[in-house]
Amino acid sequence: MSEPIKHECGIAMIRLKKPLEYYHEKYGTAFYGLKKLHLLMQKERNRGQDGAGVAVIKLDPSPGTRYISRKRSNQPQPIKDVFDQVFWHFKDLPPQQLNDPHYLKEHFPYMGELLMGHLRYGTHGSNTIEQVHPFHRANNWISRNLIMAGNFNITNTDELFDFLVEDLGQHPKEKSDTVMVLEKMGHFLDDEVQHWFDYFKKDGHNNKDLTALIADHLDIPRMLRRASKGLDGGYALMGMVGYGDAFVMRDAAGIRPAFYYQDDEVVVVASERPAIQTVFNVNYQLIQEIKPAHALIIKKNGQVNEVKFKEPKERKSCSFERIYFSRGTDRDIYLERKKLGEQLAQPVMKAVNYDFENTVFSFIPNTAETAFIGFTEGLNKIQNEIKAASIAQLHQNGEFSLEKVAEILRGMPRSEKLAVKDDKARTFITNDDSRDDMVALVYDVTYGIVKDHVDTLVLMDDSIVRGTTLKNSIIKIMARLKPKHIIIVSSAPQIRYPDCYGIDMSKMGEFVAFQAVIR
Repeated sequence: MSEPIKHECGIAMIRLKKPLEYYHEKYGTAFYGLKKLHLLMQKERNRGQDGAGVAVIKLDPSPGTRYISRKRSNQPQPIKDVFDQVFWHFKDLPPQQLNDPHYLKEHFPYMGELLMGHLRYGTHGSNTIEQVHPFHRANNWISRNLIMAGNFNITNTDELFDFLVEDLGQHPKEKSDTVMVLEKMGHFLDDEVQHWFDYFKKDGHNNKDLTALIADHLDIPRMLRRASKGLDGGYALMGMVGYGDAFVMRDAAGIRPAFYYQDDEVVVVASERPAIQTVFNVNYQLIQEIKPAHALIIKKNGQVNEVKFKEPKERKSCSFERIYFSRGTDRDIYLERKKLGEQLAQPVMKAVNYDFENTVFSFIPNTAETAFIGFTEGLNKIQNEIKAASIAQLHQNGEFSLEKVAEILRGMPRSEKLAVKDDKARTFITNDDSRDDMVALVYDVTYGIVKDHVDTLVLMDDSIVRGTTLKNSIIKIMARLKPKHIIIVSSAPQIRYPDCYGIDMSKMGEFVAFQAVIR
């Protein structure tokens, strides 16, 4: 059985390719990177409301100065809380200092060129600050500092733990997939650093010079190839090394999403393509998807490459990622959801015996509207076929007239918005104790549209997981409209079993589809 779920999250990374002075001159602020990161995380807030964290690295710091800053929050509004704390450092500065990028970088935290943001969505377990990303593996060697965050569920934590203890002799502070990933990556980072230290030491370089040489030569792809061996799960993992290299690696089956954009000013990575489009005002076609089993490597010198670190597998995108967490404004997601809805038109019409006159079509919740648009298009195609056949029959019977044709053409699916959801929270991700309270009154209905005891009401959902809202709220509320029948359809595949690689629901007996099968 799958391990408890911890990470259904949003990731964000920004690498400024120019000095802070450049952004101050062009955009009027030295806080360009921080502000863009803030907006990027806001646009991905649908992916995480339980915690938020940021980390920033300054390039080329002087020894003895703070070059890594990190802030995390698990407060009710974590993004706001994190950035309130970040910008608190600058609230009393006079305009002269606020407009001096060199001074800000030298004297204040978070004024760096490499920025990471993370949003946490936890559906099981507690929500302590220790569970909020990013995580920092600290060391006095700048090249051994590692900051990581990700959207992942690692399925073989026990094996990784045994490897760290038995093979490497480590003593992990806890047994969690986050710690296992961080420590395994950290071990091979240390090993890579040591390799180059020994290599250049033999040539007579002093220890101070070795730091820059290691940064220039450290092989991130080789580190990832070694560290990813034995790593099983779905993941989009971000990492930043203290001196300024960064990477984002994606699992071999493409289960967790990751996209990137680059130009001569920035490199941007996010879980959501529309977030990058909106925040940086770039065309859809300029944003690339990180390929499965590949890593985007951003070197300290600004060079960017996408490299394969293991062999790809058959593509297995997580349906929960695409149905629940991905923004519907993404072109591919939008078209996919429409198609899922369209495919239901024929079986639904067969179920109601093609009775368009006495069938009302609607959708629940609000997020199902895109699938419902596709469903409506499918209904229109079916009705157009019926209309064409009816007009042909008129002609065959010698009864053709403009009046009769007009009467046939007036027929159209009765699509209405009957249910309105006021609460935006997904009830399937709410703790069991409070779920029933949440679903009781989250919908209201439009009265006077459905004919009492005559009309069949067809309601489309974008997926049904536990069926809690359906059973405790939707059916009861919609029954007030007094339809003859209520038919519930879902545009998404049935959720019957746990998915430890994707968005895992580990309590299999609670799935409404599973309950239907065993009954």
